[in-house]
Amino acid sequence: MVQIWLVEFLKGTGKLFLHPVLYYLVFLSGILGVMRVKRERRNFHVRAQDAYFELRQLFPLGLIIGLVLSVIVAVAGVAVPFAAIVLVAGFTVLWSLTTNIRWMSPAYTVGAAFFAVILFTQYNWPIPLFSTAFDSISEMIYPSIVVILGLLLVAEGMLILKNGTKATSPKLAKSKRGQVIGVHEVKRLWMVPLFLLIPGEALHLPFDWWPVFHLGANEYSLILVPFAIGFHQQIKGALPEEAIAHHGRQVVILGILVTLSATAGYWYPLASIVVATLAVIGRETIVFIANLRDDNRPFFFSKKNNGLMIIGIIPDSPASKMELKVGEIITKVNGISIRDEQTFYEALQKNRAHCKLDVLDTNGEIRFVQRALFEGDHHELGLLFVQDERKFEKGA
Repeated sequence: MVQIWLVEFLKGTGKLFLHPVLYYLVFLSGILGVMRVKRERRNFHVRAQDAYFELRQLFPLGLIIGLVLSVIVAVAGVAVPFAAIVLVAGFTVLWSLTTNIRWMSPAYTVGAAFFAVILFTQYNWPIPLFSTAFDSISEMIYPSIVVILGLLLVAEGMLILKNGTKATSPKLAKSKRGQVIGVHEVKRLWMVPLFLLIPGEALHLPFDWWPVFHLGANEYSLILVPFAIGFHQQIKGALPEEAIAHHGRQVVILGILVTLSATAGYWYPLASIVVATLAVIGRETIVFIANLRDDNRPFFFSKKNNGLMIIGIIPDSPASKMELKVGEIITKVNGISIRDEQTFYEALQKNRAHCKLDVLDTNGEIRFVQRALFEGDHHELGLLFVQDERKFEKGA
């Protein structure tokens, strides 16, 4: 029995590398990185992060979360039809073609797959290349798909909290009054691989009570499925870390509620349809409220009369090593009050070997930062500011 499970585990892991979504996510992450770098260079003539940053965020944390969720799914014995996996992959590619990354949230990909499974089984619609997978499912509602949806929403919220707040991208925009303002944007793709039980011919049930949530089959197979999670948020009225973290906490709460409510579908199948619908509506409501709240706030990153507000920091630059933060305001450089980038640069030239900054932090308190400067250091310390209108127009 142990040998059979080990072989099936290895076979299921190998199938991950046959799944097209894995390679599609790598491709999309590369595209996102290149587009971000082009935009940052257009706004600031320098990029904040390199073009591979989004690609580096695709796997590590998602793999850890996927492992934890796989244990939960395996212990509970949550089984799904293979047809659902095919449909999730299809909707992942389809929604990505809208170019709106947030539509690749599990609420929309897994949610659409759940309703599609019901329709395909109800009307017996033929699917080229996958007709066998769809012929094998019965005319029933699959609450296990909604359970997976809830767990993936929890994963999405955790990824937003832990990774979405990391290195958001600064950009410049025009307000309705024509004023140049700063905006922070995060476009992120993550992959969360889950081991799922699929009705098959390999594994026999080791216990009478397992799997707890099954499909009525007696034999199952294991397969490691890569689920895509896309996230996009733009913030102009608050510190990006605070706004994104708040968004992530709301998604975690939604995911927990959906997961707990989805279990009722095993006793009341129609409850699964209600829960899946509420998951989609709930995820969309979180986005709507976040955008509404941000629109009603005054611009956070804009030109200030008492100094220059930091909108971005280049990694490994002097500013990064001085632990300056996005949202802080530099009021003086080497004892000279500054008003714009020109006076900032001129004040730096007063002492090319050392700089001392008076910084107003996000709590409204003044702190002093100083550092020796070396040959090869960025001429503006690696800081990005909200530029004046003429410079922005020239760059654009």
